[in-house]
Amino acid sequence: MEHPGEDPMLRCEPADAAGSLPSSNEPSARGKDIAHPSQPCSTGEGLRTPGDVSNGGAIEADATPDVEVEDNKPSYRLLHTLQGHTSSVSSVKFSPEGKLLATASADNTIKLWDWERGEHLHTFEGHSAGINDIAWTLDSKYLASASDDTTIRLWDVDQRSHVSTCRGHTSYVFCVNFNHKGNILVSGSFDETLRMWEVKSAECINVLPAHSDPVTAVHFNKDSTMIVSSSYDGLCRIWNSANGICLKTIIRDDNPPVSFVKFTPNGKFILVGTLDGRIKLWNYETGQCVRTYEGHTNEKYCCFSSFAQSATLSRSGTPQYQYIVSGSEDHGVYLWELNTRELVQQLHGKKSADAEGDCDGHCDVVVAIDCHKDKQVIASGSLEKDKTVKIWIDDGQ
Repeated sequence: MEHPGEDPMLRCEPADAAGSLPSSNEPSARGKDIAHPSQPCSTGEGLRTPGDVSNGGAIEADATPDVEVEDNKPSYRLLHTLQGHTSSVSSVKFSPEGKLLATASADNTIKLWDWERGEHLHTFEGHSAGINDIAWTLDSKYLASASDDTTIRLWDVDQRSHVSTCRGHTSYVFCVNFNHKGNILVSGSFDETLRMWEVKSAECINVLPAHSDPVTAVHFNKDSTMIVSSSYDGLCRIWNSANGICLKTIIRDDNPPVSFVKFTPNGKFILVGTLDGRIKLWNYETGQCVRTYEGHTNEKYCCFSSFAQSATLSRSGTPQYQYIVSGSEDHGVYLWELNTRELVQQLHGKKSADAEGDCDGHCDVVVAIDCHKDKQVIASGSLEKDKTVKIWIDDGQ
C-alpha cells in the first residue's frame, strides 16, 4: 500500500591480462529482453534488457528540510547527440566533478566525452564482451566497468589507462558502484551474488549469496555504511557494507522483477524500478511505499532512473532534487515531479531512425539515464537501432 502523506527521501589482476576482443555486434546483458531471465543473454538482441522531501517540496542535497517548490515545469531541450558507439549504449554517467561524461556499450568499449562541447575525448578498450554498467570514484579519477566477460575493469581517467581487472564472478557482471572513499567496489552479477572488492589490493574481500535470480543493481548509501541490491527475484535488500549482513528485505505483494534500485541522495529512502511500468519510492526502514510514478513503458529491459535538480535552490542555498527521470521502452525520456508524482515532461522518441517529424529523441529503447549533480542536464543512451547518447539541457530557452 502506498502512503502518499509520508515525507520521502527517503578481481583484480595486472593490467596486461586483457582478453581478445570479439565482434562488436555481440550483445551484452543490459540490452536484453529480461521478461524471461533464465534465457541466456546470447540469444537476445541488445544491451541491458536525495535529502528530505517537505510537505510541499523537493529532495534537498544536504537533507535539510527547508525546501521550496519551483512552480515552473522543466523544459529540457536537446543540446548534443553523441555518436561513436557501434552497438547499444548500456550506461551513461557524469563524472562527480561535472566536466566529463562516460558512456558504455555492447561494443565492449567505454567512451569519455566533454559533454558541454559534445566532443569525444578517449575510448577505453579491453573487455572481451559487452559492458553493462560503469561507475566513477567520487574524485572523478577512476572508472569501473562491469562486463558480460564476467570481469570488472578499473581505469585511470587522467592517464587514459587500464589499472586492473577484477575476476571472480561466474556469469555476466551487470552492475557496479564505488563507496565514497573509492577504496571499495561492490558488484552484482547474473551468478546471483554480490562481491566486494578492495581496490588497492585488487582482491575480493566478501561474497554475498544475495539473491535467487540475477542481480540488476547495487548502490552504496551516502556514507557507504549500507548497500542496496535488486534482482529479478522481485526483492530489494539492504546490506551492512562492513560485515555483509542483510539488514532488510523489501518485497511487494505482487513481486514483479526489480530492474533498478538506488538510494536517495541522503540515503534515507530507495528508488525502485520494476518490470510492471512503475517506479516507486520506498521507506526501507518501515517497508512502506511512499510514492509511485507511472506513465512510461518498462516491461522487458533494465532501465536506469535518477534524480534531477530544480533550477531553484532551497532557502538554505543548497540544490534540491525535484524530479524523477527515467528511460522508457517507447524510446522516450520521462520526468515526474517528485512530490506530486505528476508527469511534467516527456522527451519523445521516434518510432524509427527515418521517421518523419521534428522529434529530437531516440529511435530505440532508452535504458541509460544520468543527471548532472550541479546543472539541469540529462544524458540518455539507447539500444541497437539507435546507438547514440543524447545530452538534454534545461536552460530556460
